[in-house]
Amino acid sequence: MEAPPAPPLAAAVIARFAAIVGERNCIWRPDELRTYECDGLTSFRARPGVVVLPATRAEVVEVVKLAHREGLPIVPRGSGTGLSGGALPVPGGVVLGLSRMKRIVEIDFDNLWMRVEPGVINLDISKRLAARGCYYAPDPSSQQVCTIGGNVAENSGGAHCLKYGFTTNHVLGATVVLPDGAVVELGGPIADPIGYDLRGALVGSEGTLGVVVEVVLRILRRPEATRTFFATFPSTDEAGNAVSLIIAAGIVPAAIEMMDRLAIVAIKAATGVDWPDVGAALLMDVDGPLAEVEHTASEANRLARQAGALEIRVPRDAAERDTMWRGRKSAFAAVGRISPNYVVQDGVIPRSEIAKVLRAIDELATARGLRIANVFHAGDGNLHPLVLYDAAIAGQEALAEQTAGEILKLCVASGGSITGEHGVGADKAMYMGDMFSEADLATMNLVRCAFDPDVRMNPGKVFPTPRLCGDRPGIYHAHPTETAGLAGRG
Repeated sequence: MEAPPAPPLAAAVIARFAAIVGERNCIWRPDELRTYECDGLTSFRARPGVVVLPATRAEVVEVVKLAHREGLPIVPRGSGTGLSGGALPVPGGVVLGLSRMKRIVEIDFDNLWMRVEPGVINLDISKRLAARGCYYAPDPSSQQVCTIGGNVAENSGGAHCLKYGFTTNHVLGATVVLPDGAVVELGGPIADPIGYDLRGALVGSEGTLGVVVEVVLRILRRPEATRTFFATFPSTDEAGNAVSLIIAAGIVPAAIEMMDRLAIVAIKAATGVDWPDVGAALLMDVDGPLAEVEHTASEANRLARQAGALEIRVPRDAAERDTMWRGRKSAFAAVGRISPNYVVQDGVIPRSEIAKVLRAIDELATARGLRIANVFHAGDGNLHPLVLYDAAIAGQEALAEQTAGEILKLCVASGGSITGEHGVGADKAMYMGDMFSEADLATMNLVRCAFDPDVRMNPGKVFPTPRLCGDRPGIYHAHPTETAGLAGRG
């Protein structure tokens, strides 16, 4: 679905953007703009009026000031790996790409923090720190390509967020360019600054409050030991019960991931891992001091067998462990081996509801005549159902979208959330009303308006209906599903 095109920007306006960032870093030709029409949610597209790629904080400030003077909306963008349409352009607006801002500015190993620009790749941080025995904990599956700026916008998680927390737990401060071009510092390189936690409001705000141009990150020492095991089960019922037993025993794994049969089939087809054909599998890490890890891993293995594990594999060495984790982290892309198209969804449920909700998802798939693969962060109940379909079959894409929406409603009805780490963006805005009252949404909008009174930063995202700030005119651009008459899907 593609939004109707907007009138092209005036050549004089484009020339002023080019004067700030350089002609080669100012993209405006229609064929070149196609690259930026969507993020990882490729089913929704809109063509921006211009894409600007600044290299410095000063350039960002000037770009934002120019957009402010011209009354143009701004959509910040990192690597474009987001899965909720958070970086979906506003037709005719400005996409502010931050991928050129990739300096690691400063590292303080004594106090365990570092300062980076938003275009730094997530995994490159840990690679840079490895020689000193340190790393950065949040590890999204896309960590080889996703940027820190995007992680901050979406409050990204990853496999090891169960023990170590999401991005918000590892961002100490940020430098932000506000919608009028003013620069502010939120937080800084100290653990618990006094005053209002505006840093906390920024992380997960999905680009609606300002443009992050620098981030202060918490870094960690590598644990003394890590133990990994891969356990297989007859079905997701037994695997879900194993997760509940392990957590209830007071064990806090560094990570505990679940994959169902269809996900395992896809991963095997894509990576060639030697995994058996079973109903479900768990991949688990335990880390910490050596003596504690040995005891905890042994107890977790015992509980997995008690829950009905068919087999438990322990990697022989670091290479085999890496292979196991490469299989898990390739899951989303791997599904392309077994289906021409799919929708990746992201919801959260209580751990105790895993088996029940997975059964309900399976029933939903059967009723809709679709296949749904499940791969997710089992320890904190963060589901990632992948709804498989064939866009060449009339009506299947809409049916898959509707089914994905029904899964989100199921998560909320089970005491969970419509998102765990992918954000709301444009894709899930229409489901916010299932979680929050009108008063809740109005209060959230007050926070947004304090930062962005003209509603020019990433408009049309997060909130389910147009929301302005008092009597100010603001701007609102409908999501493509609304312009296509599909706002009620799901």
